[in-house]
Amino acid sequence: MTLLRAANVQLSFGSRTVFQDLTFTIEEGERVGLVGVNGSGKSSLMKILAGASRADTGELQLRRGARVTYLPQEPEFPEGATVASELSVSQGPLKETLAAHAELAQRMESAPAQEQDKLMAQFSALSDRIEQMGGWDTEHHAKTLLDRLGVKDWDRPVAQLSGGLRKRVAIARALLTRPDLLLLDEPTNHLDADTVDWLEEELDKLPGALLLVTHDRYFLDGLVDRIVEIQPGAGVTSYPGNYQAYVEQKLVAQENAALAQHKRERWIAQEVAWLRKGPEARRTKSKSRIDRAQKLMAEKGFERPKVADLRVAAAPRLGHTVIEAEGVQKAFGDRKVLDGVDFRLQRGERVGLVGPNGVGKTTFLRVLLGEVEPDGGKLVIGKNTKVAYYDQSRAQLDLEATVYESASQGEDWVELGDQKVALRDYLDDLLFPVPMQRMKVKALSGGERNRLLLARLFLEGANVLVLDEPTNDLDIVTLNILERLLLDFGGSTLLVTHDRYFLDKVATSILTFEGDGRVTRYEGNYAMYRRLKEQSDAKAAAPAPKPAPRQDEPAPAPAKATRKAGKLSYKDQRELDGMEATIEAAESRKAGLEAQLADPAVYSNGSKVAEVQKELDATVAEVDRLYTRWQELQDLAAAST
Repeated sequence: MTLLRAANVQLSFGSRTVFQDLTFTIEEGERVGLVGVNGSGKSSLMKILAGASRADTGELQLRRGARVTYLPQEPEFPEGATVASELSVSQGPLKETLAAHAELAQRMESAPAQEQDKLMAQFSALSDRIEQMGGWDTEHHAKTLLDRLGVKDWDRPVAQLSGGLRKRVAIARALLTRPDLLLLDEPTNHLDADTVDWLEEELDKLPGALLLVTHDRYFLDGLVDRIVEIQPGAGVTSYPGNYQAYVEQKLVAQENAALAQHKRERWIAQEVAWLRKGPEARRTKSKSRIDRAQKLMAEKGFERPKVADLRVAAAPRLGHTVIEAEGVQKAFGDRKVLDGVDFRLQRGERVGLVGPNGVGKTTFLRVLLGEVEPDGGKLVIGKNTKVAYYDQSRAQLDLEATVYESASQGEDWVELGDQKVALRDYLDDLLFPVPMQRMKVKALSGGERNRLLLARLFLEGANVLVLDEPTNDLDIVTLNILERLLLDFGGSTLLVTHDRYFLDKVATSILTFEGDGRVTRYEGNYAMYRRLKEQSDAKAAAPAPKPAPRQDEPAPAPAKATRKAGKLSYKDQRELDGMEATIEAAESRKAGLEAQLADPAVYSNGSKVAEVQKELDATVAEVDRLYTRWQELQDLAAAST
């Protein structure tokens, strides 16, 4: 049954048409992902569907009695709100139902026998309704959600919370409403990767329908059963399946459209040649054929979507020493953030920093950059190291400046490799056309501001990129471009992000912040870190070995084995000696294949994409096998010493 239907919706801001003739439906229980480039109107459409704003024209129909909950990117709270009061508000309908249930129970005690059957049916219906809305223990459920989201203070005013904690309270408030339709706009922003995993599980358990805007591709893969792509200035296209299925279908559609365009261009060329024939031949021409040719030439043909052309300015070559930290310590009062941390960043490495919010990832970056003085330890910055820093708060952007002024910093030309390019043209390549360049930064969407700041950052000619949550608010297309840029970047990168997919594509190692100042490094991408950590946790949780028998007790007979347990054979030692080189070669093949898939040019050939993807899948499996085997051999080697 249809839950919500939007028909012929149109929205414009001044002369800019955000979307027109937009029509789509959401069925009961359906999980839909809404995707599109930054500025295509995803957030605007969500507000219209939630009733928070109105379209210029169009019709919106919602099933009678359906409850809708909307979580915007930047949630709002009433003045004086506390955590407890907001969660009580979210449970308003449930509390009313509980009160009606209690009142009916009292009536049943004194009602005459002939009314009991009718009241019992009502009582049963209310009980079912309470179960659907989340059960009986509302306060316990709310506190459990907050605890899992890292919000500890039940009575604290919301105004005193950080932006990340306010977002978490809003998520808990939205989950507690248990609506028929839940609208979520970038819910994973400000959440660490473990919390994103948990939120995915919670949303998967919700019985209602879901409309989701997110750049987290694993999140889309795990939750949605349909992707709706919004086209800038136009309508929407629907693709059944999750994100991976959407990518495959879109590639096929683009390849078919390109083939049709090629045939169309050949037909137009033939018709133009026919129309240009001499006067004698022209008298015999069919008027209907002339009209058909002119109409076809007037139609707009297929054009590949334009994507932001992020590029990096030339940078000096890194020396042997890039950034090194030894025994770094930092505490704020009694809270220890860094406790004797050793770290070395080498040339060409891309290190991802992960861990819960507030454990010190940003503090560690600021210590390395010299913005925060450590309490102890040693820090060395290479003499050729030039750092560009992306601050997650985007404080470097002046909201009152124009887009052009913000990017130029007094220069009208930019150096890109051996090219000198007019800044106006470079901004146009970044999807900021000239009229948009005159807009103030505060009028841009979050993703557009992010793209502008990244573009400015990459013009600094740095050989070390320090990026603190650069993926927030970026659309998926721009994320793919940023991935390719970092894979091609000749310098080193330090990266804080909650985007698991991004870390899997880009990171060569993971630095995990575990609280109490503890920091551990894992080689490989995010998926490999999770596997290695699970193995480590499993070993730590394994039962302790049995104590040795007393001298007056006979020792148990040893089990038969082909060789002594815990010892490396000669063959194993040879394998271990060559394992690092083998893994490095496999990782190099993997990086090369990922770079091919990140190149938009490869998508002109659908069969080539499928071939590269198949080879990449096999290579990823081989890399995983090698790391697992390497860990086994390392354990055997440790046991041998």
